[in-house]
Amino acid sequence: MTEGHVSTDAEVEFAERDRLTIGDAIRCVTPLGWIVLVAGVVLLVGGTAFGWLELIGIGGVLVGVFAAAVPFTIGRESFGVQVELEPRRVRVGDRALGRLQVTNLGERRVLPTRLALPVGHATAEFSVPQLAPDETHEDLFAVPTSRRAVIEAGPARSLRGDPLGLLERSTRWTGVLELFVHPRTVRLTAQVAGLLRDLEGVTGERITDDDLAFHALRPYESGDDRRNIHWRTSARTGLLMVRQFQETRRSQANVLQTLEAAAYASEDEFELAVEVLASLTQELIRSGVAVSALTQNGRLPTRAVSSMLDGSSRLEARTASSPSLRDFIALSVRRLPQASIVFLVCGSATTDAQLGQLQSVYAADVTLVVFRCAIGHPASRTRLRETVVCTVPELDDLPRLVRETRVRA
Repeated sequence: MTEGHVSTDAEVEFAERDRLTIGDAIRCVTPLGWIVLVAGVVLLVGGTAFGWLELIGIGGVLVGVFAAAVPFTIGRESFGVQVELEPRRVRVGDRALGRLQVTNLGERRVLPTRLALPVGHATAEFSVPQLAPDETHEDLFAVPTSRRAVIEAGPARSLRGDPLGLLERSTRWTGVLELFVHPRTVRLTAQVAGLLRDLEGVTGERITDDDLAFHALRPYESGDDRRNIHWRTSARTGLLMVRQFQETRRSQANVLQTLEAAAYASEDEFELAVEVLASLTQELIRSGVAVSALTQNGRLPTRAVSSMLDGSSRLEARTASSPSLRDFIALSVRRLPQASIVFLVCGSATTDAQLGQLQSVYAADVTLVVFRCAIGHPASRTRLRETVVCTVPELDDLPRLVRETRVRA
């Protein structure tokens, strides 16, 4: 949870900071500092060339002011900085707090300084007072969690500079911490269990040599498992006969979401789709069902609910052109295990014509259920040929839609 430099690492960094390179020095000059320095030099050169004492005086003042700012950036810093986030995983809207701790690891009192800490897209600045040797200063800060995201906190940098802002020396003290803001989810335990019971144990059309549902007998062929020989029939016919079985369907659920921005009417609709994806996958994992989840960015981890939610926090809408929805579904067939049921999450801009092309990608015994997120539309459940299409206007409508969905085995 904590990232900060211990004393040994800090001492190494202090030695490096004592040997400032030319590049380090150049980076200390702020835009205002460059204006003052360049203007001072130009006025000095121009005044000397033309004999204008006024220009020489102004130029000398500007260069002198710049030179007076240099001592503010000189000196060895000896801080130990720690940044903590608690908790590291929250739901949208939950409270998340951070703690910044600065310790003077040197042998002398240090002057007040400023410390900058990037948090997400903003940067927080903290005022650190004078610190005696081994003295510690702490600051608490709140992290906004109003939107699903992975929020990076750090690296923390100390800022030293002159009062006019001509020079500023930045020193990095920590790495980057990640705060996962998970999407909202709803529980679907009973609903998902009922839906999967419709499929579990149903026999398919595929014939196999090893299963539970007996189909027929056929003549023995080299390589057949002798345990499947039906001895009574073999004795009656004089030929070795072996049993054949119909493959029994086992629950393997694949959950897909298209990230194409064109499939959604708004950003809020995309967020609703992520929440539906997370809710479905979460319950499948908790039910002990074999489940895989896929977007155009790749597979989401499904070994544990927490890792799946971490992955869903990173999902973003794609605006670049990419293969069609049907091509994405075909890719999922190649990359994921063979499924008995597939859940597809999309937006209201996904048309019936697009959805109508998808069932043909799958084998006849695979059930496709589409959750089309459409804010402002009535919740409904329809059939498009063999595909079940559920319209989800709000996340709270999802449990009822799943409960009312029945698949044809």
